[in-house]
Amino acid sequence: MLTRRHVRVKVMQSVYALTRSNDDSLEKQQKFLKFSIENTYALYLLMLSLVKEIHALAKDQVKLSSNTYLTSTTDNYLDKEKFINNEFLKLIADNAPFKAELERRKLDNWYLNDEYVKLLYKEIIQSDFYKVYMNKKGSNFDEDKQLIVDLYKNIIAPNDKIYDYFEDDKLTWVDDIPLVNTFILKLFKKVKPNALASYFLPELVKDQDDIVFANKLLTKTLLNNEALVKEIEVKTPNWDKDRIADIDAILLKMAITELLHFPSIPERVTMNEYLELAKEYSTPKSSTFINGILDKLVKEYQKEGKLNKLGRGLL
Repeated sequence: MLTRRHVRVKVMQSVYALTRSNDDSLEKQQKFLKFSIENTYALYLLMLSLVKEIHALAKDQVKLSSNTYLTSTTDNYLDKEKFINNEFLKLIADNAPFKAELERRKLDNWYLNDEYVKLLYKEIIQSDFYKVYMNKKGSNFDEDKQLIVDLYKNIIAPNDKIYDYFEDDKLTWVDDIPLVNTFILKLFKKVKPNALASYFLPELVKDQDDIVFANKLLTKTLLNNEALVKEIEVKTPNWDKDRIADIDAILLKMAITELLHFPSIPERVTMNEYLELAKEYSTPKSSTFINGILDKLVKEYQKEGKLNKLGRGLL
C-alpha cells in the first residue's frame, strides 16, 4: 500500500512535528513516525468499511419497503434487493476477517457517526450510476463490480464531508486520503469473483525494508541536524535561513541525508523524489530552489568522493 514516496512524506511530517514542538526527543519522533505509518492502514480500513456500512443501510431500507405502511426509494424498482445482492458488494459486506479486524482495532467510527453513511447512501441512490444499474434486469459480476467502482470513485472518495471528518480526526490523514483512495480503486478493479477474504486485508508495505528506510532516514536527519543546517547555509549565502520555508529546509535536510547515507538509492532518484515533494507540499518556486541546491551538492559530493553509490541506475 505505502510507496517509498509516501514513506518520505511520513518522515517529513515527523521532522516538521519536531520543529513545531518543544520536545526534541528522538524517541518521541520515532514513535510518532510509527504511529503515523500504522494509522494509514486504519484509514484504509475505515474507508473500506464505509462500503460495508452503506450495504447494511441499504438492507435496512429494503426491510422498510416491505412494510405496506412505509415507502422507500427501493419501491421504484422491480428488483428491490438487487443492490444488496450485488456480488461484489457482498465480498466486502460478508467478509468475516475484515469485520474481525475492524473489531480488533475498535474502528467503530461509522456506528458513532452514522450521519456520514446516510449522507453517502442518499447521494448514491440519487446518482445515475445507481438508477441505471437498478433499472437493468439482472447483472453479472463485472457489472456489479463496475457499479461499486463508479460509486466509490465519483461519490465516496471525493466527498468533502468525509474529508473534513478525517482531517479533524487525525491531521496526518490529510496526506493519506489520496493514497488510500487510489489504492482502494486499484484493489477493486482487480477483484475476481473467487477472491479470498484476505484479499481485502493487504499488507501495509510490500517490503519491511521500507520501514527500516523510514526509521533510518528520520534518525539520520534528526541526529545530523546541525551539520545539515550548516551545509544548506553554505550553499545559500544570499539567503537568510529564516527566509527559507520550513518545508524546504526539511526536504533539503532529508535529501542530503539520503544522498550521503543511502548508497543503494541513486542520486537521480533522490533528486526527483524531493523535487516532486516540494511541488506538492511547498511553495511554487520551491522545486526550482531545491533543485539548484541539490544539483550543486551532488556535483560537489561526487568531486570529493562522498557519494558511495552502489548498483545500477546511477548518475
